[in-house]
Amino acid sequence: MSEMYAEEDELFEQETIEEQELEVEEIDSDDDAEMNSNELQSTVTLSIEDAVDFVDQTLSPRRAQAAEYYEGAPLGNEQEGRSTAQTMDVRDTIQAFLPSLMRIFCGSDQVVEYAPRMPEDVDAAKQATDYVNFILNSDQDQAYVTILYSAFKDALVKGAGFLKYVWRETESVETQELDNLDEQSLAAISADPSAEITSLKTIVGPEGLPLSSVTVTKRETTGRVKVESVPPEELLVNRSARDFSDADLVAHRRYITVSELVSMGYEFDEMVNFATNEDDFSFTNEEADQRSYQLDTNTNYGEDPSRQRVLYVEAYMRVDVDGDGISELRMICTVGSQYEIVRNEPADQIPFAMFCCDPEPHSFFGGSIADLTMDIQRIKSAVLRASLDSLAMSTHPRIAFVEGQASLEDLMNSEPGNIIRMRQPGAVVPFNLPYVGEQAFGMMAYLDEMRENRTGISKAASGLSPDQLQSSTQQAVNQTIEAAQQRTELIARLFSENGMTRLYSGILHLITKYQDETRIVRLTNNFVPMNPETWDPKMDVTTNVQLGSGGQRERMQMLQGINAIQEKLLTQFGPDNPIVSVQNMYNSLQAIMEAGGLKDAGTGKYFTSPADYQPPPQQPPAPDIQEQLIQVQMAEIQANIDKKQAELALEREKMIRDDDRLRDKNEADVILKAAELEARYGAQVNVAQIKANAERDREMVRSLAQQGPGQPNAQR
Repeated sequence: MSEMYAEEDELFEQETIEEQELEVEEIDSDDDAEMNSNELQSTVTLSIEDAVDFVDQTLSPRRAQAAEYYEGAPLGNEQEGRSTAQTMDVRDTIQAFLPSLMRIFCGSDQVVEYAPRMPEDVDAAKQATDYVNFILNSDQDQAYVTILYSAFKDALVKGAGFLKYVWRETESVETQELDNLDEQSLAAISADPSAEITSLKTIVGPEGLPLSSVTVTKRETTGRVKVESVPPEELLVNRSARDFSDADLVAHRRYITVSELVSMGYEFDEMVNFATNEDDFSFTNEEADQRSYQLDTNTNYGEDPSRQRVLYVEAYMRVDVDGDGISELRMICTVGSQYEIVRNEPADQIPFAMFCCDPEPHSFFGGSIADLTMDIQRIKSAVLRASLDSLAMSTHPRIAFVEGQASLEDLMNSEPGNIIRMRQPGAVVPFNLPYVGEQAFGMMAYLDEMRENRTGISKAASGLSPDQLQSSTQQAVNQTIEAAQQRTELIARLFSENGMTRLYSGILHLITKYQDETRIVRLTNNFVPMNPETWDPKMDVTTNVQLGSGGQRERMQMLQGINAIQEKLLTQFGPDNPIVSVQNMYNSLQAIMEAGGLKDAGTGKYFTSPADYQPPPQQPPAPDIQEQLIQVQMAEIQANIDKKQAELALEREKMIRDDDRLRDKNEADVILKAAELEARYGAQVNVAQIKANAERDREMVRSLAQQGPGQPNAQR
C-alpha cells in the first residue's frame, strides 16, 4: 500500500511540475505576444503605405479631375483652329449651393446645442453651448466662416471635406524693462516661475537702500481649441474603413518645416536629418500636383535648415500593442519617407470631422456634386464649341477659286476692301456653309434640365425664372422653390448630423479634458467665467439648422401664432396664470428673431429677459397737499409751544434767582440780629435751625418753580 501511495505522490508531483512549466510557458507566451518596437514599426509602415496607395491611386485621380472641371481647365480634346470654349456647369452648380449652406450654418449663433443627460446638467449644457460657439466664432486664428467654407467646398467638389480639432498650447513671450525696484519687488519678480530676469543692475538709492533695474522676460503658456480645414489629399484612411468608428487607420500627412517640428517638442538635430528637397513633395498625388506651385522642390534655403520640410504623418491607429488580443486606439507620429516612429501614445478619439454631400452606403467616401455635373459640362462644351465653329464658318466663309486664275496673295489678305485680282470672271467664289447653331439650343436646354434634375439647382430655386413667376400663383411659386431646395436641405442635414455633430462632440471632449482653469469670456456683452471641468463630456448634441426658406417661413408663421396665443392668455388671465408666463413669451420672441436671421437676438438688444430684469427702487408716494399744510401748521404750533416753554423756563430761573437773593439777605439779617441779641442780652439763638428752615423754604420754592403753573402742589 505504501508503494502505491508513493507512486501516486510521485505522479502528483510530476503533474504539478508540468502545470508549473505550462504556466511559465503561458507567461512567456504573453510576453512574446507584446508587440516590440520592430514589429510596431513594420505594422505602422505597412498600414500607412497601403493607405497612401489607396488614396493616391484610387481617390486622388478622380478628385483631381473634379477640381480641373471646377477650375475650367482644358478638357484635353481641343483642336487647333477650332473653338476651345467650354461651359462652367460644375462651378456654377457648386457656387449655387454654397450661399444656401453658409446661410444655414452661419445664420445663427447656436446652430448646434448640447442637451443634458441628467436634470442637474441643464445649466452646464447651456454654458457649454455658449462657450463652444464662442470658441468657434471668436477664438480661432482664421475666421470660422472661412474654415467652414473650405470644408463645404471640398465636399461639394471632391466628395469629402475634413475639419481637424486639436488642443494646442502656445507660448507667448513678453520682455519688459523695470527700474527702481526695491528688495521686496525684486523678490516678488524672482519668485514668479513664469518670469526670467535676463539683466540686473543695482544702485544705491537716496536713502541708502539698494534699487534695482531689471529686464524681465515673461513666458506664458496658454491652451486653446484650434479648428482647421484639412486638404483631402492630406488625409489617409485604410481602404476597408466604413466610418471613423471602425477605421483601423486615420492619418494626417503633410510636409512641415523643421522649425514647426521643434516647436512641437522634437529635437532639431534629429529632425533636420529627415529634411528633404526631393520631388516627393507632391506625395505622388495628382491633387498635390495641383498645389505644386506652392512647393518648389528645388528651393535653396541657404544657411537656414530650419525652413527645410519634413514629411510628417500623425496617425491614429487601432493596434494591439500590449498583446491582450484587443486593438487600442493610439496616436503614432512618424517622420520621413520610411515613416520612422517618433511618438507613440494612447489616444481617446480621432480628431477629425468629415462632411460628405452624397454618402455611399457601407463606404467611407461618397460622391460629390462635381460627379453629377462633369459629364454635362463636357457635353455642353462640345455642343457650344460646334455651335461657335458653325457661327465662325458662316460669318467668315471659305473661298473657292480656280487655280492659276486668281492671285493667291490677294486671297490671303482678309482686310476689308481688299482687291482680288482675277484673270477671268468667276474665278473666285465664296464657299458658304449655313449656320446650324440654332439646332444646338434645344440640346443645351435639355442638358440644363438634366443638371437641374440631378442637383436640384434651378432658376426657380433662386427666384430668377420670370416665366415661372408670371404664370403661377404665389403658392405655386413657393411650392416650386421649396421642391427645388430639397437637395440643399438634404445636404445640410447630412452635414449637420455627421460633420457638425462630431465636431461639437470632439470640442466638448477637449475642453473638459485639457482646460484646467476658469476662463473669463465675453458672451452677450457680459463677461462670464467658464470652467468645463464640471461638465459632462458625453452630453448629447442637437442641431438647429434652418433648412430652406420654406421651412423657415413655416417656422416663422408657427412661432408668430404661438406668440399671439401667449399674448391672449397673458391678457386674459394675467402673468401668474398656470398656462403661460412672461418668460415663455420672451422665449417665443427670441425664437422669432432668430428665425428672421438676427444673430444678436439673445444679447438683450431688442427684448430684456425677465430673468435679467432688475426693477428700479420703489419711490415713496408723493404726500398729499392737505397733509403737508397740516404738518406745517403743527410745526408752527409746536414752535410756539417750545417758545412759551422757553419763556416760562426763563421766568422760573429768574424767580428762583430772586428768591435765593432775597432769602440770602433775610438769612444774613437774621444771623446779624441773633448776634446782636446774644451780645446785648446773652440770649442763645439757634442759628442752625434758622438756616435749616430757610433752606427748606428755598427747596419748596424751587420745587414749585419746576412744576410750573397749573400743576398740583405735592406738599399741599
